[in-house]
Amino acid sequence: MKVAIVHYWLVTWRGGEKVLEQILNLYPDADIYTHTYDEEIIRKYLPGRNVKTTFISSLPNSNKYYQKYVAFMPYALEQLDLSQYDLVISTESGPAKNVVTNPDATHICYCHSPMRYVWDMYHIYQAKTGLFTRVLMKPLIHYLKMVDSLSANRVDHFIANSNFISKRINKCYRRDSEVIHPPVAVDEFELCAEKDEYYLYLGQLTIYKKADLALSAFIKNGRRLVVIGEGELECEFTNTPQNIEYLGKRSFGELKKYLSKAKALIFPGVEDFGIVPIEAIASGTPVVAYAKGGVLDSVIDGENGIYFHEQTVESLNCAIDKLDSIYGQFDVDIMRRHAEKYSEKEFKNKFKKFVDKKLELNGK
Repeated sequence: MKVAIVHYWLVTWRGGEKVLEQILNLYPDADIYTHTYDEEIIRKYLPGRNVKTTFISSLPNSNKYYQKYVAFMPYALEQLDLSQYDLVISTESGPAKNVVTNPDATHICYCHSPMRYVWDMYHIYQAKTGLFTRVLMKPLIHYLKMVDSLSANRVDHFIANSNFISKRINKCYRRDSEVIHPPVAVDEFELCAEKDEYYLYLGQLTIYKKADLALSAFIKNGRRLVVIGEGELECEFTNTPQNIEYLGKRSFGELKKYLSKAKALIFPGVEDFGIVPIEAIASGTPVVAYAKGGVLDSVIDGENGIYFHEQTVESLNCAIDKLDSIYGQFDVDIMRRHAEKYSEKEFKNKFKKFVDKKLELNGK
């Protein structure tokens, strides 16, 4: 059986690429198709793999300005000749699923999210642009919405990375999907029962992730907050009260150390899934999370974390107070066992079982 895997772009190595890595472990002989890639990424993470690109890679500075070419990507995908493949797996959060497959082939799409800048976050992205860009964006986004909706018809079976995204797939494409959570390297995190008296914010410092909400809450409550990350709001974290320690970007080894010793992880944004909360839970660290998005699949209120229900300073600080009041009830061993449900092994088992079942239905 010939297998092709279509990934939107390979210019960073984050959660989406780690899903790709585990799928490749299941299908080691698969060919990889992508719009563009960074050669260092390929050398470091995908050595020896057969990586092919669309014509987007031949456009000027495509691995740096790839998002500028998003309007051409649906057409570029149609130009790929995938007629020789029996199984095509697309991994989607940027344009990837618009490929044309052999009529007898099975096309499975692992969807991290329908394109955010086209659907639910369009107005947020638009508000950040200048007048000229906003004028151009309106017809472009209208075109991309139509193309993206039509491309969903080329997929035989959808997989969503969370129940939150499954609902979004149904809303955008009117298609059902199976939920298979992304793989988390649970074994790389050390369980620790002895905690220090600090809370941790770990992630990009952006408005979208509500880093500013975490900052405001801890300025008001006076508790110690350690902040690891970088992004557009960095300047707000460089001149803060003494109870807030900004560390910027840190190595993976340091991240694990801070996660394992933190009293709790602060997770105030809405994520499609949320890998960092699983990493915290695997370390025996409870999560204070906003009760919306993919985190609803992983954080159990009162067992491995506490929810807050409004993205306000008052609501977040009430949740932190509640966590402090019941802190002795958290069982780190139970938390670790829960995190192991999201391991790389579990992902591969569920993914392979799903694909094999669909191939069997198609007589393969």
